[in-house]
Amino acid sequence: MLHVERGGSGPLLVLLHGLGATGEVWQDVVGQWPGSWLVPDLPGHGRSAPLDRYSFGAFAATVASEIPREPVTVVGHSLGGVVGLALASGWFGVEVTTCVGVGIKVRWTEAELEKAAALAGKPSKVFDTEEEAVERASKMAGVRLEHGVSEVDGRWTPSLDMKAFGVGAPDMAGLIMASQAHVVLAAGENDPMSPQDHLKELVPEPVVFPGAGHNVHVESPSSLHTVLAQLAT
Repeated sequence: MLHVERGGSGPLLVLLHGLGATGEVWQDVVGQWPGSWLVPDLPGHGRSAPLDRYSFGAFAATVASEIPREPVTVVGHSLGGVVGLALASGWFGVEVTTCVGVGIKVRWTEAELEKAAALAGKPSKVFDTEEEAVERASKMAGVRLEHGVSEVDGRWTPSLDMKAFGVGAPDMAGLIMASQAHVVLAAGENDPMSPQDHLKELVPEPVVFPGAGHNVHVESPSSLHTVLAQLAT
């Protein structure tokens, strides 16, 4: 079961969070969109059920089941951006008109993939207090979370299914080639995971958010205003 928040009326915007986060990270962004919006917790995150096996396609298929069959704009952060590109292929029955990927890590070394696979094999840590679990969940997400923990037998643990770390590296060139939507890649000026020179290998003019890091939608939600305003026209 997928936890989904909805609101507004008019053209639909779908917002997809990154690995380890929850839909709550978009709380200061949804108000900038003049139409309707849909914000899920991705499978294995927050208040959504886990998957048996994690892949970008499996994430996309689960999210697609909650999206109305109408033209939609998708903005995804990091992992969510890759899921958005998968949706933009049209393979999952969703008509994406524009897909914005923010802060996607497009280059992965073997060492980074091995580290991610090792994390996927570790059990979630369990804590005596909710606050300790919140701190752990927030550290993994890179942003403060309030809905990223679960109670287990009187103790607390991050809700993130660690197996999600095993999703692997995206075929960005292939996803962009397969996209039926207009694709925009963007990142904070100081995002170490998504440097501009990496993005320029995929799109000619990536959007730069001055002064921002990896989590621009949390650090500086107003930075997205110009992009959202252009998408809404």
